[in-house]
Amino acid sequence: MASGGARVSASAAGGRAAVARPTVAPWILACSFLLCSSPLLFQGAEGAIGVNYGIIANNLPSPDKVISMYKANNIKYVRLFHPDTTVLAALRGTGIGVVLGTLNEDLAQLASDESFAASWVASYVKPFAGSVTFRYITAGNEVVPGDLGVHVLPAIRNLEAAVRAVGVTGVPVTTAVATSVLGASYPPSQGAFSEASAPVMVPLVSYLLSKKAPLLVNVYPYFAYAAEPETVQLGYALLAGSSATSSSKVVSITDGGLVYTNMFDAIVDAAHAAVDKAGAQGLELVVSETGWPSGGGAMGATVENAAAYNNNVVQHVTSGAGTPRRPGKAVETYLFAMFNENQKPEGTEQHFGLFQPDMTAVYPIDFAGSY
Repeated sequence: MASGGARVSASAAGGRAAVARPTVAPWILACSFLLCSSPLLFQGAEGAIGVNYGIIANNLPSPDKVISMYKANNIKYVRLFHPDTTVLAALRGTGIGVVLGTLNEDLAQLASDESFAASWVASYVKPFAGSVTFRYITAGNEVVPGDLGVHVLPAIRNLEAAVRAVGVTGVPVTTAVATSVLGASYPPSQGAFSEASAPVMVPLVSYLLSKKAPLLVNVYPYFAYAAEPETVQLGYALLAGSSATSSSKVVSITDGGLVYTNMFDAIVDAAHAAVDKAGAQGLELVVSETGWPSGGGAMGATVENAAAYNNNVVQHVTSGAGTPRRPGKAVETYLFAMFNENQKPEGTEQHFGLFQPDMTAVYPIDFAGSY
């Protein structure tokens, strides 16, 4: 969700790619167009689960209380959509891995002005580098395809140079993209970047591979289900077939000998295929957002479904099973989001939180994956 904000409609995102697909194509395709450390070496966090910390609300607990909640719930990683020195101060000495994002509106200046990138790093990275465990820095969120996309790679280069200049090593600089970067996504092996996104994505993924940095991808099976519930099987979207406690029969799809029992894996592997086709074989992917709304009145937005989805994702990721295309390679994954945020657009956008602003759980979730 762009900058932790609202997701645009399918029509605003550009609609379907004009390629022939089997009738089950919307199961994956809907997510494709709904906008919805060692020095210099990225080391993946096997089976790691983090949670996005959004702050588009006027009733949230103070950052020190929030970070205490992360610790109490054994949440090892946090993603911040934009720099906040109060939050960073609360993270000092906790050992919690931090994904630190830039504001989308800063991308153009970060790309064009080396001194601005240096100032950004001097304000938000250097003062905390000795006591905050930075995992990655992300230059923008969900701006490809779009007018801001051309600024992503130059911004990454300038931020990298600024980080090195202050003596900080082992913190990859990358970006987060929505699955709207894909022009084809079904079956997963046919995943490819769209014509609109390829001019940015192809050089970007090549550059990230050269730096051993991951690409962050926001993955939302919910929006595929909500868009076409008559086509998308709910259990497939909820990862019901991946749950050790599930006894329900869930349809699967077969793609070149690989069997997919859930949409999460299918979307991730469609992104893997797109990256491979772009010549960046072996590039690591991190799921920087995934979640399911517990309310808001839309199709499937219930507490029961949200609890099932997020617990199944945690269980699947922490099992280390990986995806059919990358078996045994667990995907570092960040749930969206810590809180229900009351200043987001009305509807499901206000109901992605795992916790209420009063710090009570919306539903039980076991971040160790044993729910």
